[in-house]
Amino acid sequence: MAIKFQYNKTSLQSLEKQLKVRVRALPTIKNKESALRVEVKKAKDETKRFEDELNKAIQSYESMIELWGEFDTSLISIEDVKLGIKKIAGVKTPVLEGIDYYIKEFSVFNQPKWFLEGLAIIKKMVDLAINREVFARKTELLDHARKKTTQKVNLFEKVQIPGYEDAIRKIKRFMEDEDNLSKSAQKIVKTRQQKEAVA
Repeated sequence: MAIKFQYNKTSLQSLEKQLKVRVRALPTIKNKESALRVEVKKAKDETKRFEDELNKAIQSYESMIELWGEFDTSLISIEDVKLGIKKIAGVKTPVLEGIDYYIKEFSVFNQPKWFLEGLAIIKKMVDLAINREVFARKTELLDHARKKTTQKVNLFEKVQIPGYEDAIRKIKRFMEDEDNLSKSAQKIVKTRQQKEAVA
């Protein structure tokens, strides 16, 4: 990224101000990046934990697969999934606040006695699956924010700060050269005037 500037004091002051802003902001952005990196790891670990728990639950009930064929799936349904928002390092992430189930009334005497336990099993599995999805979404959002923050850190560190420093150096050299030329010209004029005054 080429930084546009002019060889004058106004441009120099503007560039120095821009450089100062970036140098001051860099540590904050780096801290945000490392915080996001930690949060992404936590969210990934939680997603994996819910995934593992769900798989274990599914495997533990596979022996009852024939019984599940008898189960009336219309007995339970999800009415609402309540999500909240929590900000982590400036990123809005979802938080599961609760799941409302609708359980249709049924006669415990007319159905197999394991139906009540079956409802509890289904609730547990749905809780695990929804938690896994919430943490997977949280991971995506945090990882996206982390990547953008990493890009910003790299932009500041590798492109903008060195670019501004280089531009400031060029302007200062130019102004020093101009000043030296001006002083040299003044000396020549002064020397010439002194020679003419003597002659």
